[in-house]
Amino acid sequence: MTVALRYAARSDVGLVRSNNQDSAYAGPHLLMVADGMGGHAGGDVASSVAVAAFAPLDGESHGPDDALDELEAALADARDEIIARSDAEPDLSGMGTTVLAILRAGNKLAMVHLGDSRGYVMRDGVLTQVTTDHTFVQHLVDIGRITPEEAEHHPQRSVVMRVLGDFDPEVTPDLSVREARPGDRWLLCSDGLSGFVSADTIEETMASIKDVDACADRLVQLALRAGGGDNITVVLADVIELDDVADGAGPTTNATVVGAAALTRNDPTAAADGPAARAAGLARAAQAEQSDDETAVATTPDDDEPPAPPRRWRAVVAWVATAVVVLGAAGIAYGWTQTQYYVGVDDGEVAIFRGLPQTLGPVALSSVVGQTGTALDDLTSGYLRERVEQTIHADSLDDARELVNMLEDDTVTRRAATPAPSSSATVAP
Repeated sequence: MTVALRYAARSDVGLVRSNNQDSAYAGPHLLMVADGMGGHAGGDVASSVAVAAFAPLDGESHGPDDALDELEAALADARDEIIARSDAEPDLSGMGTTVLAILRAGNKLAMVHLGDSRGYVMRDGVLTQVTTDHTFVQHLVDIGRITPEEAEHHPQRSVVMRVLGDFDPEVTPDLSVREARPGDRWLLCSDGLSGFVSADTIEETMASIKDVDACADRLVQLALRAGGGDNITVVLADVIELDDVADGAGPTTNATVVGAAALTRNDPTAAADGPAARAAGLARAAQAEQSDDETAVATTPDDDEPPAPPRRWRAVVAWVATAVVVLGAAGIAYGWTQTQYYVGVDDGEVAIFRGLPQTLGPVALSSVVGQTGTALDDLTSGYLRERVEQTIHADSLDDARELVNMLEDDTVTRRAATPAPSSSATVAP
């Protein structure tokens, strides 16, 4: 039996983030997703470095016995390069990335995993998650504090505890080997998909849309319609038996790179219509209008030039009608933004915000609804500080408060773990 892959890769900046920090690769032998973190200056670099380190593995020369060793070697190369880049460019300090990669070696699939990017396999119409999230919430599941069902909607589900970065050189990845079974459909994705679209909806979509390209496009659109609060990256692959495929239905042979590692990294969102898409579109339009106004001011004609002739009344009526429609849509979109919440930083302090972390021209789309009294610098982990600075989405005000409670518990644990100063030394018996 000889198997191959038919695959597709997609990445979208989403409706909230200003740049795409995800990167992904899909080739005949390698599938990979990397979700970068570390702010505007570092996340895209970290994920791109990871993809660049793994891409050379996309070849025929791997045996099932050495595939895991090659994945570990690529991970080590990526870590060394991230540290070197961070040392050379201090602005990149603190950057990191999740890593999820599958290397096909014959009829085997070797996998390496760090972070909360997820791997799923659909077999006989049933979707199964094959990776375990390296997150604070998964830790709560493991110790029995919450159920797996509660974890799917927990406000702290995006707080990652294990990533590839310059701040934790001893991190240990999950490694595994599975059979490449014809008929299986594999999905690798960043939390921009899994954090906004339910597993049931993902399963239904993967089962009902047979074409990998169309299915990948649909999954991205589902995440965008759910708010698009993060970068969205999807790699979808079908395992096929070469002896059974019809003419013209063979495997994919060209490699695809998407996201921050691609030349198309600055592409705008592909969001179709919806409240979140309209809100983001209005924000972009306002920014463009402001830019045009500034240009117009800079090129104002001299006062001696004759004024332009007045427009006809029909044009005025049309303009007014258009303005009414636009204002109505803006009102609906703005109302939707006020149902959103996130945790961020206000004057150096962790705070709860209502709205979206962006502006519509001169108008901010968010406001502080709760101060916590917890200073950002009191958080134990540099990674946690980075996530709060980038803002952490919450499904509701209660979820935001739970997230704040978790962050405050972190600072309490830190203080409790710090020994109090003593005026005299003691010797334990």
